[in-house]
Amino acid sequence: MLAGDLRARGLDIITTREPGGTPLGRRLREAFLETEETVAPRAELLLFSADRAQHVELLIKPALEQGRTVISDRYADATAAYQGAGRGFPEKTVESILKFATGGLKPDLTLFFDISVERALDRLRGRDSEGGSRNRMDSETAEFYSNVRLAYLRIAEREPKRFRVIDANGSMEAIRKEVAAVVADLLG
Repeated sequence: MLAGDLRARGLDIITTREPGGTPLGRRLREAFLETEETVAPRAELLLFSADRAQHVELLIKPALEQGRTVISDRYADATAAYQGAGRGFPEKTVESILKFATGGLKPDLTLFFDISVERALDRLRGRDSEGGSRNRMDSETAEFYSNVRLAYLRIAEREPKRFRVIDANGSMEAIRKEVAAVVADLLG
């Protein structure tokens, strides 16, 4: 929705996601998200980082150099939250790996769609009953998701100029309006 709104304003937008924003990333996504095999936490951290390095070098940097606006569904903060807080890796270790993988590239704006763990789990169950697809990360414990959520909120506290917390408990239209207001502030 955001990409469509920005395109309507005349911006040149590219949308992407992590993992899976490049051909290699799609293969990595399948290898570590859609597998039934146990993935060692350290391997998970390094695989997400490998995907990100490829994504930055072959998709994000070239798009930015062309003057395009990039909207990515997840980026480095996801690794800090999921692999750092969720898997328990030391923050400094994760920061070092992320800096190496991204070359230090940070977004101008990060939106975190905040929702209680209980409500998020209810939505996952609803998606299951509607035949939606799940991946390995959708089967974690409530404690894991709570650690991830708290990590995102800590990042928001540390970086309030870049990071915005969006209340995701409301309707889709309410969320869309809040996102539009935040993005309008950034764009002036």
